[in-house]
Amino acid sequence: MTSQSQIEKIVDLALAEDTDHGDITSEALIPSNMAGKAIIVANEAGLLVGAEIARMVFLKTDASLEIEIQTEDGKEVKPDDVVATVKGRVISILKAERVALNFMGRLSGVATEAAKYIAEMKGSATVISDTRKTTPGLRMLEKYAMYAAGGQTHRPDLGSGIIIKDNHLVALAAKGKTIKDAVAMAREKAKGDMKVEIEVDTVAQAQEAADAKADVIMLDNMSIEDMKKAVDLMPEGIKVEASGGITLDNVREVAMTGVDVISVGAITHSARSLDFSLEFPVPKSEATPAE
Repeated sequence: MTSQSQIEKIVDLALAEDTDHGDITSEALIPSNMAGKAIIVANEAGLLVGAEIARMVFLKTDASLEIEIQTEDGKEVKPDDVVATVKGRVISILKAERVALNFMGRLSGVATEAAKYIAEMKGSATVISDTRKTTPGLRMLEKYAMYAAGGQTHRPDLGSGIIIKDNHLVALAAKGKTIKDAVAMAREKAKGDMKVEIEVDTVAQAQEAADAKADVIMLDNMSIEDMKKAVDLMPEGIKVEASGGITLDNVREVAMTGVDVISVGAITHSARSLDFSLEFPVPKSEATPAE
């Protein structure tokens, strides 16, 4: 879902941010030909995502480095698990260290948070989805983390799907347009088999959207009681999504209303990064000069 060129652009920007002016500390202290072996260690339990991104960071820093991934994306890790090893010039390993760990930590944090919500869906047909509430520049990678955790990804950008939101409706209402008009206008501009989704915040609006034959109706910040009412009135063929105010404490209850999808912005906008560290198990003084 994310192209190699997109990933490379993201990695290049991250490396430029941290290394465009060199690594003055390592350059002052570490002989350029000193070689060694470092390990990347998980410091807490979670779901690993981003090991291959870390590999790219190291190889873009120094193509001669050797990276061995020991835990694949989407796999669980626990404290003290070695997830990867890096061999080669110590100065290069140190230069890439923080960027590589930042990617792994951020993406693993998103995946770990997603896995918590997905676990709450056990025995339910409802699926968990992300949103566009992502870190600027990292959206495709964070959506990949969501996918690796077993979740569903929402539209990646504004051009990939139609979602009529409250501000669209307010703007149209100023011109005397209704929900039915909005759905009809959107469907006329839809590309191919693109679905038309509309956000509503009352049961009455949900009924209007159903009458207008929207493909997906998003129930935004509704009470559990109103969600149940909205789901009950939906004709066959219309999917229902719940969004807004979803937490780990209430996501199961929301699923039990019968909605098809629950989109959770907190998975990407509030996930805490997982903690990883890079360590040299052998003192640098014992490392041998590079060939």
